[in-house]
Amino acid sequence: MDRDGVINEVLTKRVKFVNKPQQLFFLPRVPEAIKKLNDSFDFVFVVTNQGGVGLGFMKEGQLKKIHTHMTNELKKQGAIIDEVVYCPHKPKAGCDCRKPNSKLIVDLAEKYNVDLSKSYMVGDTDTDIIAGKRAGTKGVFLGSYDPLADAVFPDLISAVDWMIEDAH
Repeated sequence: MDRDGVINEVLTKRVKFVNKPQQLFFLPRVPEAIKKLNDSFDFVFVVTNQGGVGLGFMKEGQLKKIHTHMTNELKKQGAIIDEVVYCPHKPKAGCDCRKPNSKLIVDLAEKYNVDLSKSYMVGDTDTDIIAGKRAGTKGVFLGSYDPLADAVFPDLISAVDWMIEDAH
């Protein structure tokens, strides 16, 4: 799944972008949703574009601290993220890892021996859905509409039951 807009707030009154651990605020019921995914799926991964590193808004070490904070706070609530991967490059850098490219997803699948045809990419932008489709996953869009998505829900907790039912 994507991070910003799926797991945590972004572009809200409280926070514009997450550049420090204390700026990470979970969206409603996210720990509960991830815990439900943990109970039904072998792995839960986060795949995120973090162009703020390439643009100089934060150092890569700071991003790693944010991800450690996120995974530790989720773990306290029984929700496990198996790995967080990210593209640190500028938005127009032309790298292979930035979504909508699928390299980060494909690399995770190879590392953990995951069948992508039985996997889901959850995101709040078309680039998330496109990356998942290119990798061979189903796409779950959080928002109001995405023509490429297999399913559309308002938030992660709403999407979880559909993914669990669809997978079994």
